[in-house]
Amino acid sequence: MKSSDLPRTYRVKSFGCQMNVYDGERMAELLASRGIARAADGEEADLVVLNTCHIREKAAEKVYSDIGRITKAGRKAGRQPLIAVAGCVAQAEGEEIMARAPAVSMVVGPQAYHRLPELLDRATKGQRATEIDLPALDKFAALPERRRVGPAAFLTVQEGCDKFCTYCVVPYTRGAEISRPYHHLVNEARRLIEAGAREITLLGQNVSAWAGEDEQGRAVGLADLIRRLAREDGLERIRYTTSHPADMDDNLIAAHGEVAKLMPFLHLPVQAGSNRVLKAMNRSHTAESYLRLLERFRAARPDLALSGDFIVGFPGETEAEFAQTLALVDEVGYAQAFSFKYSPRPGTPAATMPEQVSREVADDRLARLQAALNRDQMAFNKASVGRVCEVLVDRKGKLPGQWLGKSPWLQSVWFEGEAQIGDIARVALVEAGANSLAGRLQASVAA
Repeated sequence: MKSSDLPRTYRVKSFGCQMNVYDGERMAELLASRGIARAADGEEADLVVLNTCHIREKAAEKVYSDIGRITKAGRKAGRQPLIAVAGCVAQAEGEEIMARAPAVSMVVGPQAYHRLPELLDRATKGQRATEIDLPALDKFAALPERRRVGPAAFLTVQEGCDKFCTYCVVPYTRGAEISRPYHHLVNEARRLIEAGAREITLLGQNVSAWAGEDEQGRAVGLADLIRRLAREDGLERIRYTTSHPADMDDNLIAAHGEVAKLMPFLHLPVQAGSNRVLKAMNRSHTAESYLRLLERFRAARPDLALSGDFIVGFPGETEAEFAQTLALVDEVGYAQAFSFKYSPRPGTPAATMPEQVSREVADDRLARLQAALNRDQMAFNKASVGRVCEVLVDRKGKLPGQWLGKSPWLQSVWFEGEAQIGDIARVALVEAGANSLAGRLQASVAA
């Protein structure tokens, strides 16, 4: 088809996890490779991609609300944009979206978005299309090379999940666990570094399950991949997320103490502090085994910052069982955490479990849990005051001469002085807030 038939501008709106952020970036690159420009802030785009998440409650309803808003804005502007629905809601409810929302031209699942240009070709001819296959690794070979990235970049190493937690839709929307080949990841990491990355976060629905073969054909795991990437010149920092307690092996624990480029931060979801609730969730760990695992990580890296995920109001959760979650939080002292009310996801075993907890009770428990987590995050930030650390500068601040970046412990830090995006600045942490710290520039190492 002729390039003049294509939309002139696009906007990708991503919801949910860091994997969705990565997928959104790659879809944007696909569209840019076709000569379509990102719409300027405040301008309506000719093509809108809604990159959806199915984890939260009423995810589908929010998609339809966005579709209605985009359609209404288009009518008001005298033009109707093309709408594509991507991501996990697209995977789970693609046919229904096409039936309920005539304004949607394209539906594409998270394992098939590399076919977005093909769907776009059809959409510009008036042909609506759905693509929700779950091919193993096809999309990565089809994605364009990343020629320019920010100082902190994502690298997907693993997708899918085999754990089948009873509340979770990921195994159904992302498919079974697959690992990208070792040499592909080393090569892509090298290209990311050449494109400007100084920090790489290795992504996966269950990233600690990554497995492959190295250059000598030896079986390797995530720790071996981290050790290999740490040898790349120009790469200063490595992170990974999200992990499952069942797949954290001795080698990965040791890497936290031995690999200087592996940042002292660990996101390890626990979900609840009650062993009965954990069993009902089909989590393979207990509260006690989780705490012992954290002790081993802290022994390897004493300054490790910990992050976790929590669900309150799971079917059958009692007040006493919720109190066990609060007790676990008190014992760990998380630097950061994510917490949610349980919401039934269609097709998951937990959705039909008896004793669904009322919204009012779940709201109350979430408020109390978040108060405890916010308390501990503030305590961690206050304890950081007086440290001198390296901050990777990733954006400008709101004020002239102000810069923002991340500490090794993934805290947001702002400071003033001579710097630029991509610098690694040596900063003294001087004041703590709930969500960020103020710093004083000591020195800056140019990008």
